[in-house]
Amino acid sequence: MLTLLNLLSAIALLIWGTHIVRTGILRVYGSNLRKVLSHNVSRLPMAFVAGIGVTALVQSSNATALLVTSFVGQGLMALTPALAIMLGADVGTALMARVLTLDLGWLSPLLITLGVIFFLSRRQSRAGQLGRVSIGLGLMLLALELIVAAATPITQAQGIKVLFASLTGDLLLDALVGALFALISYSSLAAVLLTATLAGAGLISLPVAIGLVIGANIGSGLLAFLTASLQTPAGRRVALGSLLYKLIGLLLVIPLLDPLVAWLDSLNWRPAELVVGFHLLYNGLRCLLLLPSVGPMARFCNWLLPDRAEDSGVARPRHLDRTALGTPSLALSGAVRETLRIGDLIETMLHHLLEVLRSNQPALSKELRRLDDDVDALYSAVKLYLAQVPHDALSGRDSRRWAEILEWAVNLEQAGDLIERMLGKVQDEKTAQRHAFSESGLEELTELHAQLMANLRLGLNVFLSGDAESARQLLREKRRFRARERRLAHAHVGRLHRQVVQSIETSALHLELISDMKRLNSLFCSSAYVVLEAGETGALKAEEVSGE
Repeated sequence: MLTLLNLLSAIALLIWGTHIVRTGILRVYGSNLRKVLSHNVSRLPMAFVAGIGVTALVQSSNATALLVTSFVGQGLMALTPALAIMLGADVGTALMARVLTLDLGWLSPLLITLGVIFFLSRRQSRAGQLGRVSIGLGLMLLALELIVAAATPITQAQGIKVLFASLTGDLLLDALVGALFALISYSSLAAVLLTATLAGAGLISLPVAIGLVIGANIGSGLLAFLTASLQTPAGRRVALGSLLYKLIGLLLVIPLLDPLVAWLDSLNWRPAELVVGFHLLYNGLRCLLLLPSVGPMARFCNWLLPDRAEDSGVARPRHLDRTALGTPSLALSGAVRETLRIGDLIETMLHHLLEVLRSNQPALSKELRRLDDDVDALYSAVKLYLAQVPHDALSGRDSRRWAEILEWAVNLEQAGDLIERMLGKVQDEKTAQRHAFSESGLEELTELHAQLMANLRLGLNVFLSGDAESARQLLREKRRFRARERRLAHAHVGRLHRQVVQSIETSALHLELISDMKRLNSLFCSSAYVVLEAGETGALKAEEVSGE
């Protein structure tokens, strides 16, 4: 019983080490890996190589699947290159399995020791996260040694021999067991390494090991498909295509199993080396043979999983991928895109407000209120999504970005509410009171509105890019807006002095709209403070005091 517990704990340690490496790499290089994947899709060979490299780095084809399905789900990548990347991911997993079965026992204590030193001394820095990766690699190597040590006495137990004797080389049955291994361990890499260890200990024959390896690949495809269940149909097509490719591989191997086993036996390698070698050969040949078919496979997946018709009513988030929450950089990127979408809605609301100012259009008023409902819904979605991002996984830079996104989303939501209130004031004055702005007054409001729209667009750009020069330009525009707002208010008072009837009738509304636009402008220019606060703290504080 104790021996079995030792084996199970060693397997658990292998799974945990794989998880630590994957999450550590994604936290440090998540955004860079996204760029590698998204920028190497123009040609299928480059997409294939990118899939190999990224998967070899993160130690998991599931992590690559997470990134790729997110890209396709957000419309950043087409399905055809995404399938090429997934084929490359299968080859990357096989390469890492080969590396980890080398005689690296001396490396495990060194990696763990150095990793602990860096992680504990610089936990929130990049060096600390790389130390975390080093710990994970060391634990994986240690776990493989423990599995071998624990499996040796188990091979002598009669019950275990009977259990594994039930696997007689039936490829379909063995593949099913291998898929279960991958699902339970949440990693095809861990399942393949475990299979190699069992074969090396003499617990399973080579035909059984081949079936388990093929099944482990299918299991990873099932994992990716289950993980993508929360994605849009576009994202799920990537996982579906990858799973179908793995099932095709199984069908291709069935008629070749006997000659393949005979050829591998003739190599006179150790059983563990044969298993890992077959895994690399199988994935390499399968993926290279199937790479030219990604176009037809993409069309087939589009046919199997067509796009759903969009529901009418309140807008729903498009870029808040729940499966990306474990990867902070990816999750924050989705939150940024959704927040920019809120900004686009605010711009549309401002445009409708101007049309309502110029002429009474009940249809536009109704549409503006619907847009505010959309803004509220998306703001709530972004807020709840950010609340689910694990704070202990955020680096210092990601923590600041998290706060920036939340603050900007709050400001945009407040802007939407303010625009809706401005609409109510205009409708009450123009419809209930039947008053209209003077020609000069309407021209002034239109002029101020145009500058407000320009500052909103510049504020969105500063929020996205974080460019310091654009931020300074935004603050300069804020000062110009204040000067113009004062000048227009004085011009309105001048018209009152000249006894312009329309100006007298709409005076209160005119001044309130100018004041509301000033508040909107302050909300839109807030992104500049975040970008410049490090180098211009004193100046910014003075700016805030004078501007509010």
